[in-house]
Formats: sequence, C-alpha cells, structure tokens
Amino acid sequence: MSRDVRLFWCASAGDALGSQASGVVLPLLLLGLGHSAATVGLIAGVSTAAGLLLAPIAAVPADRGARKPVMFWSATLSALAMAGLAAAVARGNPPLALLLGTVLVERFSTAVYEAAAAGTVAMIAPPADCPRVVAGLSAGDQGALILGPALGGALYQASRALPFLADAVSYAVAAGCVRALSSDLRPRRGADPKDGAAPDADPAPRPGPARRMWDELGAGLALVRTSPFLRLALTWTATVNGVIVALYYGAVFTLQKGGHGGAPMGLVLALSGAAGLIGSLAAPRVVGRIGAARLLVTVSWLLVPLAAGLATAEGPWTYGALFGVFCLLMPLVAVVLQSRALQETPPALQARTGAVLASAVGGSAALAPVLAGVFVTRAGTAAPAAVCAALLVALAWRTTVVRGRLTGATA
Repeated sequence: MSRDVRLFWCASAGDALGSQASGVVLPLLLLGLGHSAATVGLIAGVSTAAGLLLAPIAAVPADRGARKPVMFWSATLSALAMAGLAAAVARGNPPLALLLGTVLVERFSTAVYEAAAAGTVAMIAPPADCPRVVAGLSAGDQGALILGPALGGALYQASRALPFLADAVSYAVAAGCVRALSSDLRPRRGADPKDGAAPDADPAPRPGPARRMWDELGAGLALVRTSPFLRLALTWTATVNGVIVALYYGAVFTLQKGGHGGAPMGLVLALSGAAGLIGSLAAPRVVGRIGAARLLVTVSWLLVPLAAGLATAEGPWTYGALFGVFCLLMPLVAVVLQSRALQETPPALQARTGAVLASAVGGSAALAPVLAGVFVTRAGTAAPAAVCAALLVALAWRTTVVRGRLTGATA
C-alpha cells in the first residue's frame, strides 16, 4: 500500500469515526436541551437535503483541477464548525439557531469534501489495486460504524461537548492527511470528453456563464445516463441502500411495538457493523474467486429471502442475524460496483459522476424512513419488509438481464 493510499485511508476512516461519534449524540443533545422530536427530525432532514443539493455543485471545481484544495479547506471548515459547537455546548445551553447554523456549515462542508474525494482512488492507486483500496476504505467506514457510536456515547457521558470536539479533531486529521498527499489529483488535460476537441479547431461560439455552469453540472448525469454499467450501479446502490434504511426503521417500529427498548437496536447495529466489516475485508478475495458478474447476480438474489424473513422476524436476535447477513453481503457488491465505476469514468468527471451516484443513494436513504412509517401505519409492521422484498426481486431480475449486456461484466 502506497503512502498516499494510507494517508487517504486515514483521512476517510478518521472522518467517519468522528462523524459517527458526534452524529449518534446530536439527537440526545437536542432532546436534552428541551427541543421536540419534530425539531430533531427537521434539523436532520434539512442538513441532509442541503448536502444533497450542494455536492453536485462542489464537484465541478474538483473535476477542474481543484480537488486537493477543495478537500483540504472543506475539512478545515468542518473542523472549525465542530470546534465552535463543542465550545458553545461546553459553555452551557446554546440557542437552537447556533446549533442549526453549525450543523448546516458542517453538513455543507462535508458534502463538498465527499464530492471532491470521489474518484481520488483512481488517482492515487493503479487500476489493478482499486478493488483492494476500495475494500479497505469500506472496512474503515464499517469499523467507524462499530466504534463511533460507542465512543460518542462514552464521551457524552463524560461531557456533552467531548463528542463534538472529537469530531473536530477527526476533521483536522483529515485535512492534514489531504495536505500531505503527494499525488497530483488534477485530471490530465484532454481527459474530459468536453475538452477533447482538437485545440486548433475553430471554436464555436461559447455559451454564457449560466449555460456553461448548467452544462458542467449535467456532465456527470449525462455520463451516467449513457453508460449501461453506471446506470446499473446507480439503480443497485440507490435501491439497496434505501431498502436497508427502510428495513432498519421497520425493525425499530416493530421492536418498539413489542416493548423492547433502545438496547436491542444497539445490538442490531453492532451485529450489522461487524458483519459489514467482515464483508469489506473479504471482498477482494471473494470477487477474485467467484467473479464480479456472478457475484453481483448471486448477491442480488440472496438479498430477497433476507428481506422477506424480516417480515416475520421476532426479537432482536433474529433481526440482528438477518441484518448481519444483509450487511455481510452488501460490501461484496459495493466493491465490485465502485471499482468498475472508477474504470468507467474519465478522470475529469470523477467528482461529478460520484456526486450523481451519492445523491441518488442519499435521496433514497432520506425517503426510506418516511415510506416505512407510512407502510407501518397503514398496513402493519411487516409491510416495509414485504415491500422491500418485492423491490429486491425486481432489482435482482433487472441485474440478471442487464449483466449479459455489459462489456467486461464477466470479468
């Protein structure tokens, strides 16, 4: 593993650990300050929507050569925002406007960082190493999912400000790691299809600034729309991530109705995170042994009975086991899709294409809890799992059909 890959892994894993530590206690802080559950949900929804809207815009300068500065300054701004929040909480009861402002700044900056970071793997690692690097990054995220909530809870017990201070430190570490990268993260000249015209050709009249910005923003979407594999990657990741969020909230509603407290959901999350970590670490070897295309189709069909089983599950251990297998399988396909997406995307479109994929995943994850609540209210606690199983059947069938048309899919 090269020095730059290690630095990028540290930036990603440290950022994820800090975000998990502070994210798990932010609702507790808001509720403890006397704010309603509706207010907590509103802040979460507004911050998520803000990130989804800003990411595609931030991807344009990243693809145009400013990837490293954008990543560095956005991580730095996130560190300052979380440090300010920690200081405000340490002094007493901060006003809601201050909390909302710092959370939005942090969410904006994080969205910018993630958009700029998309495609960095392709610039710091050779193509043959991309699956292993992607798997390592996924393992870091899964490890943060396991350790972060426990760390945040322990720090919150000691002082309400400490989880946010830890998040500030994690962003500072990420900024330092990005600054230390020695690789040139700028795309090669002419790598963007929009820049591929002969330089000596007589240029056509150039559109105005507004039209040019719109074209820049739409370049990633246009690539996804014209690439069969990227369309499959978007459909698969958005559907499966939306399904897992809907299933999680369905489990929350079911366990709550059964009289279980918060501890059972902690068990489900812990088992899921551990299984996801194992899946991420095993992904490169499994992909090499089974083959990418066969693994993609096999996992797609295996997810169907798992979702159907959650419709009749009872008790936290059953939920934990089914979610664990679900999260064990997902990273196997995630490594396949992310690695191939890096190869399918020109360097000058990496950030914009990544922002399109991330927005689709984020949108489905944001919509899933709302739909899960509607289904539970109108059709019972088993409804979300039943609907998710039907969606996964359609996805598995579509994946099976599309697989044969993808060049290189049998690799």
